Amino acid sequence: MTQKIQAIRGMEDVLPDQSALWEKLEDACRDVFRQYGYRNMRTPLVEPTALFVRGIGDATDIVEKEMYVFEDRNGESLALRPEATAGIVRSAIEHNFLYNGPMRVWTTGPMFRYERPQKGRQRQFHQFDVEALGFEGPDVDAEQIVLLARLWKRLGITDVELQVNSIGDAAERKVHRGKLIAHFEKHASVLDEDAKRRLHANPLLILDSKNPAMQPMIEDAPRLGDVLGDAAAAHFKGLESLLGEAGVAYRVNPRLVRGLDYYNRTVFEFVSGSIGAQSTIAGGGRYDALFEQLGGKATPACGFAFGVERVLLAMQAAGASAAAQLDVFVVHSGEAAQREAWRLAEQWRDSGRNVVLGAGGSFKSQMKKADASGARYAVIIGDDEVASRRVTLKPLRDGGEQRTLEPREALTQVS
Repeated sequence: MTQKIQAIRGMEDVLPDQSALWEKLEDACRDVFRQYGYRNMRTPLVEPTALFVRGIGDATDIVEKEMYVFEDRNGESLALRPEATAGIVRSAIEHNFLYNGPMRVWTTGPMFRYERPQKGRQRQFHQFDVEALGFEGPDVDAEQIVLLARLWKRLGITDVELQVNSIGDAAERKVHRGKLIAHFEKHASVLDEDAKRRLHANPLLILDSKNPAMQPMIEDAPRLGDVLGDAAAAHFKGLESLLGEAGVAYRVNPRLVRGLDYYNRTVFEFVSGSIGAQSTIAGGGRYDALFEQLGGKATPACGFAFGVERVLLAMQAAGASAAAQLDVFVVHSGEAAQREAWRLAEQWRDSGRNVVLGAGGSFKSQMKKADASGARYAVIIGDDEVASRRVTLKPLRDGGEQRTLEPREALTQVS
């Protein structure tokens, strides 16, 4: 017997019964992004490995341990994209599409990280990524946060907290870095292996550790907010003011740093208490130095991403339905009834209705399939209906009486 081939661990199929919830999220994202003037773009799944080493940072977990890296037949090192921002910035530089001024863009698709699969974390996962390129002030930072708040409202997600912080600019982080290293070296006996590895490469990321044994030491660590310069402090104050005017509740979390090297000034996360240990459903911030890191001109920018799978968990926790939006299931029996069913189904699709045609069998078996399909109505066509040029319309979801009507009249009932 031939051995079955199964999906790769951490790379899951999205089955038809699940896809309706995905589509609901995707439709909401497109609508909300359009309201704020963000335009869609698409970048390759495979990029030069150097793009992520330079963009994300060689001391990050993503680059050190999680990227899928391989050589092509020409010996070039390539990587499956672990995130979207670096690819978007690479594209902006390569095509010079900011020549006529700043631009708001978004993209979506699969990302890849070699992590331990668990609820809300897979090796192939999907993201929506939103970027505002060429915008300098805190207004665009606030705009993106308000956009996300609107999206959560649209999706019915209420169990969510916004956390914000400023990690300052490069000079301030350099001062803070020295103070952090000194603090962590004083407590070297408490550091775990990850923290020891990061101590001199990227000590800021130690603040993001979830190791319970290190939390008191991390809590006592020097705070970047204490060394913020005037420009970064004013930027953050402007952000807070705009969020207050928009009525968006938030908490300043001085330990919030995000896991990628390219961030500066504003960083933020939306956290949900209803989806388990992987509680961050969206995160982002400002990355004003990334264009230069990737060989472009100095360009301010701000963006965020959220994992589709985690947002779907939050939607389900809030009671979102994954029912397919099917209007009519056509049940038919007999050769003449089948021809009439085909004709009417096409007419009803022309009018914008979603129609599934039964595949034959007894009326009883087809009615079971009609009920299981999630359709709001069954349209029944048999010999009597063919002879009278009428159809029988049976409500399947909201009660109501079964009636025999002319096809045009039945169509008006399925609104």
